[in-house]
Amino acid sequence: MTHSNDPTDKKNYRPDTKLSVLGRDPFAHHGIVNPPIYRASTVLFPNVAALKDLDSKAPGKVYYGRYGTPTTFALEEAVAGIEGGYKSIIVGSGKAAVVCALLAFLKTGDHVLMVDSAYSPSRHFGVTTMARFSIELSFYDPLIAPDELKRLIKPNTRVLFLESPGSLTFEVQDVPALAKVAKNAGLTVMIDNTWASPLFFDPFVHGVDISIQAATKYIVGHSDAMLGTITTNEAAYPAVRRAFEELGYSAAPDDIYLALRGLRTLGVRLRRHQEIATELATWLKARPEVHRVLYPALPDDPGHALWKRDFKGASGLFGVMLKPVSSDAVAAMLDGLALFGLGYSWGGYESLIVPTEPHTLRADPSRWDPKYPMLRIHAGLEDPADLIADLDQGFTRMRNATK
Repeated sequence: MTHSNDPTDKKNYRPDTKLSVLGRDPFAHHGIVNPPIYRASTVLFPNVAALKDLDSKAPGKVYYGRYGTPTTFALEEAVAGIEGGYKSIIVGSGKAAVVCALLAFLKTGDHVLMVDSAYSPSRHFGVTTMARFSIELSFYDPLIAPDELKRLIKPNTRVLFLESPGSLTFEVQDVPALAKVAKNAGLTVMIDNTWASPLFFDPFVHGVDISIQAATKYIVGHSDAMLGTITTNEAAYPAVRRAFEELGYSAAPDDIYLALRGLRTLGVRLRRHQEIATELATWLKARPEVHRVLYPALPDDPGHALWKRDFKGASGLFGVMLKPVSSDAVAAMLDGLALFGLGYSWGGYESLIVPTEPHTLRADPSRWDPKYPMLRIHAGLEDPADLIADLDQGFTRMRNATK
């Protein structure tokens, strides 16, 4: 990307500068640095003509709380600008973002190709609610070759759903190649971009139409708000906006404010998450109890070449396959950890660890032998030496539980 010498040209700012300035206009709010929180349901109009003016109901205009306020529009502007899309829409959770994006392009009788390594709630929506509406869903191998993907596309296929790296198992997809096949067949291409965030992967540069994030994770960054974002190219925006309005989705203004606040430090946080995760992953790889570490930033990871080609960095989330050991021994390790919390979600400042069972979720479970217990780790912002000491004591408990 070329960068303008004009300091007022926000489109050409570098990512860290965009994180600081987008979605802010202090002198529109009495010089106040951060956009204020607008809490609203009813919005009043000065007269009947204004009340009935259709232009007043256009996206970006304040006319009813559910469709957004200046707080909402600030975050939408910032996320779209950072992610490189046309516009963004803010909803109440990551799953709501997935549901809204899919339903914008699907109807009864349509077919979706969803990556087999997708986020569990995305899968669950596909096999339950979409099935009830007779929308066909096929899971495909995350490592599928473009020619093989082409053979899976049916006359009624409408959407290709990507997630790279994949949830729990962290396979890196060849997004540009798969997107090209899908676009040539007239499909809408969506990606769950939560792991990389807008800073470490440019979805629209790589052929994606719609990028979804659970902003609950890295954008909020402090484990205290639920939020989802949908960023689109210009062609996809009207359909997603209609779905958003028809589904009645909205996000709480206080949560949006927390996301705006978290966004400002995303660059420094994410780079630190990567540093700590890399140190932990490297240490874990050398442990005798570990069979394999699943982290694309490691040079010997199967997805490393694609990650290095397409990504600008790696986040703090990765997987660990242990050597065969009992579930009781794994529990002994995890139950006594002092710094790693046992909890779902991730992306906050605190480190987390949970056992996972991908073989129970995958359409093709053959790569994930349950005899190798699996863990998902989120490296928080604690000192890595302390995190390593905590894990080391956990492994001691695991060994003692097997005696």
